[in-house]
Amino acid sequence: MPISIDLAFAFRMEKVTDVLLQFEAAIIPEQTLLETDTWVTKGEHFARISAQDDIGERVWIRAEGRYDVSYKAKVAVNRLPAEIGNLEYLLPHDLPGEAVQYLFDSRYCPADRFQPFVEAEFGGSEGGARVVAIRDWIARNLTYEPGSSTANTTALDSFIERRGICRDFAHVMVMLARASGIPARFVSCFAPGVDPPDFHAVAEVFLTDPTTPGGGAWFLVDATGMTRPDEVVKIGVGRDAADVSFITSFGPTEFLEKDVTVTRAA
Repeated sequence: MPISIDLAFAFRMEKVTDVLLQFEAAIIPEQTLLETDTWVTKGEHFARISAQDDIGERVWIRAEGRYDVSYKAKVAVNRLPAEIGNLEYLLPHDLPGEAVQYLFDSRYCPADRFQPFVEAEFGGSEGGARVVAIRDWIARNLTYEPGSSTANTTALDSFIERRGICRDFAHVMVMLARASGIPARFVSCFAPGVDPPDFHAVAEVFLTDPTTPGGGAWFLVDATGMTRPDEVVKIGVGRDAADVSFITSFGPTEFLEKDVTVTRAA
């Protein structure tokens, strides 16, 4: 069943400012864009560039005053669900280059500090079973609480406070997976069933690919439990939220409004 997306947001710049946007569904093999319509306020500059790992595009704009963005799309998700708990992990020296960077600490995910914790808490598991154990631990121990975090909240903060939103759940999932030696990255996405309706964030882990002997693949994991992998529409991926923010301003910017509606299309 296709996923229908209807997005609008606006912000204001008091002077001419460069802003980097990432808000459109990515054109990748695991999802097919059936319909798309993007409209933005005319400014001094508009250009598209490739996003992290060539998944999706970022948009550079340069403008001042009020700036409006409208995006509508219908997307067919071709991703097949996998039983993550049955998958094995690849030893670090067997990882492809694309996955290695996702073993390292990043701005919001201080994974190295949690190596003793994951061994104490999940030491009896490895690979996909470890991922499932981490996901279930987050679901049991963190409370989903809108407004409980800010753009500066790290996975360490969320771990200590035991609360957050989808961004924070994804950060903790990424952090604990990396601490376990499993490459993990942050995924910005759209999905039906997100409450309250908004952009969504999940994690993605690199494990063995059952269809390719000796190979690996990325698998989605949502510790909030609000989405299904076969209904997630990817926008982009990164080391953490800093790489895939839907708006990154290089000057003073006032965010005005946002409306996101994602549904299962008829």
